[in-house]
Amino acid sequence: MNLLWYLGFFALALGILIVVHEFGHYLVARLCGIKVLRFSVGFGKPLLVRHAGPDRTEWVLAAFPLGGYVKMLDEREAPVAAEELPRAFNRQPVAKRFAVVAAGPIANFLLAIVFYWGLYVYGVEELRPILAAPVAGTLSAGTGIGDGELVRSVDDKPIATLQDLRWEILQHALEKRAVKLETINPRQEINFRLLDLSRVDTQELEGDLLQQIGLRLYRPKMPPIVGQVSPGSVAGEAGLLPEDRITAIDGKPIDSWNDLVAAVREAPGRAMTLEWERGGERHVRSVVPSEALEGGKRIGRIGVGVREDGGMREQYFTVVRYNPVAAFAKATTQTWDTAVFSLSILGRMIAGDVSWKNLSGPVTIADYAGQSAKLGATHYLRFLALISISLGVLNLLPIPILDGGHLMYYIVEIIKGGPVSERAMEIGQQIGLALLVLLMAFAFYNDINRLISG
Repeated sequence: MNLLWYLGFFALALGILIVVHEFGHYLVARLCGIKVLRFSVGFGKPLLVRHAGPDRTEWVLAAFPLGGYVKMLDEREAPVAAEELPRAFNRQPVAKRFAVVAAGPIANFLLAIVFYWGLYVYGVEELRPILAAPVAGTLSAGTGIGDGELVRSVDDKPIATLQDLRWEILQHALEKRAVKLETINPRQEINFRLLDLSRVDTQELEGDLLQQIGLRLYRPKMPPIVGQVSPGSVAGEAGLLPEDRITAIDGKPIDSWNDLVAAVREAPGRAMTLEWERGGERHVRSVVPSEALEGGKRIGRIGVGVREDGGMREQYFTVVRYNPVAAFAKATTQTWDTAVFSLSILGRMIAGDVSWKNLSGPVTIADYAGQSAKLGATHYLRFLALISISLGVLNLLPIPILDGGHLMYYIVEIIKGGPVSERAMEIGQQIGLALLVLLMAFAFYNDINRLISG
């Protein structure tokens, strides 16, 4: 059932992103007066075929779902009737062909903006950047950060959430320079902490960078009382209910919620004896925590949430919400920054500054799809926005066979005043296919390596 959950939300994500990407091509082609013969989600053998629209376009659902395509009328692929020549793709001015090809990646970026805009208008609950004392021996150990310090800015840039902090630290770490953190401690004293990121190993960026450099989220001590039990979870099947108090795991007393979390996280897929109290009665049950991937590491989960104190929640969480206009500006900026950052990371991979093991394939993406869906709709939508940006960036790479490769041909055509030769395009297609296969091989290798190594 867990596998079906992950596969289901992975398939949903793929379907949404592919349809939006290809619909971008389709819509602009129609607006340019080009005849569209087929709109296919997936490759290979058609499983479902329907004809619709003024041109009786074939709408196809195919067997291999990792992609799709829009087939347009084109003399290079088949003879075209004389009366339809003006609607052939190859007969269009270079500006129209450029617009049709660019429309797919642009549609993915617009989709990300729409998702982010909706989330920011609705309101997204985020953790405040309240830190615990750094781990001894890490890069952050000498900063002087103490338990409960709230980060207010990084190099004078305001920080509102833990995600903001993670994003800023990641970008500065790639530049390998020191940053200034403005913090305020529980006694309301303002401090400035210098964090030297020059020694960050950019070859080891996989996972949570904050943890790698020793910055930890502050976790207040809370009693091990269950607040929520996820339907169908390990805890639910074991019979746990809200208000149950966890007393021991494998005979070891549990004094706080942090103790419970630590014990469960360290036991993915391993049976443990869970003890709890309910109305003065003692209950004992053997449970096997399910496995999840976090920061490249396998952790255990049983599907319970802590009973929350309302006042404490307001202290450690904040709701990020904007009016529609401000939300659009924020969504656009976030999409742009993420796209530029993705290109920067790829460039650093090529230069050897960042390890290729940070590249993820479909297995890892499926894992994140399932995990984000379990966390709720807002997390899943943010996941979709991020993957949509990644798909847009990937397709804009100047690799023949991808949209970016065709755009590169059109730019050359504009410069030289004539189309690229058929021979040059054939060679480019072969090189592009080889590069794409190599890229996918790296991604699959990383996926398999993560599964094996945990």
